[in-house]
Amino acid sequence: MSKVIIIDDELLARSIVKEYLQNHPELELVEECGDGFAGLKAIQQHKPDLIFLDIQMPKINGFEMLELIEEPPAVIFTTAFDEYAIKAFESHAIDYLLKPFDQQRFDRAIAKWRNQKDKLIEKATKELLDDVSLSPSQSNRIVIKDGSKIKIIPAQEILYLEAADDYVKVHTKDGYFLKNKTMAHFEKALDTTQFARTHRSYIINLSQITRIDPYEKDGHVAILRNGTKVPVSRSGYSKLKEILGI
Repeated sequence: MSKVIIIDDELLARSIVKEYLQNHPELELVEECGDGFAGLKAIQQHKPDLIFLDIQMPKINGFEMLELIEEPPAVIFTTAFDEYAIKAFESHAIDYLLKPFDQQRFDRAIAKWRNQKDKLIEKATKELLDDVSLSPSQSNRIVIKDGSKIKIIPAQEILYLEAADDYVKVHTKDGYFLKNKTMAHFEKALDTTQFARTHRSYIINLSQITRIDPYEKDGHVAILRNGTKVPVSRSGYSKLKEILGI
């Protein structure tokens, strides 16, 4: 028996999946959830083999919820999402059900899931998240799991980002929060008109810079509005001069 969770904010959509699941008695529905927060909690509690996941949901969307799970389960998306995401699904061999879908299409998705290896599914899910996170709709905020809480940080509230081993420190006025991503990821994902990588270990919100001072030899430091001094490398200084027109 394989454990299944449905995560979708539409009651009708959940009901349709539940109806189609009746043709698969080997799949046990352990919980259904109406948003990403509840979905995250249910996944942590039940550790399902498969989830049916909507993308466009209130609070946090399906992609953001998956990012918060260390080892995401197999996923079949149930979505009316945009063309960009559909291309991402196809390129990473993760199945999706484009609403509205019928029993026959549902059964094919189940068959495809059964034929895939668990490790390949997990790898494809992570690749999908990396790909989709570069789309404009996903780059205007960062969703972080802070202990038992989930924090949503709008991009404009980020002061700067700092490399920290396998994590990135996202600094805000309320302190910093850790995100399990790379600096290279954020350099690609964040709006280049708003953020610049000024050092191997730092990305700065340009609107936070009040001045740039010389520091030792050929180095510089950017002084932020809150007084924080952020290192600027030689190449980072050249980049800032070009962006800021100085």
